[in-house]
Amino acid sequence: MNRFEGPGAGEAKIRYLDGDYQIVSPGSFVRCAVTGESIALEDLVYWSVSRQEAYVDALVSFKREEQST
Repeated sequence: MNRFEGPGAGEAKIRYLDGDYQIVSPGSFVRCAVTGESIALEDLVYWSVSRQEAYVDALVSFKREEQST
């Protein structure tokens, strides 16, 4: 069994806050808003509070920010 299988292994619904996040619906991962890649919750580091979306890494986060300006 891999880390995305079993009970609670689906996609989590998250409310992104400043420096933290709140799990609205349990799961083991979220999806990057740009690439669609799965991000395990323990690896989740980059997100946007204003857009309420997660990013797989800093480069993707930066590119998304550039698109908004």
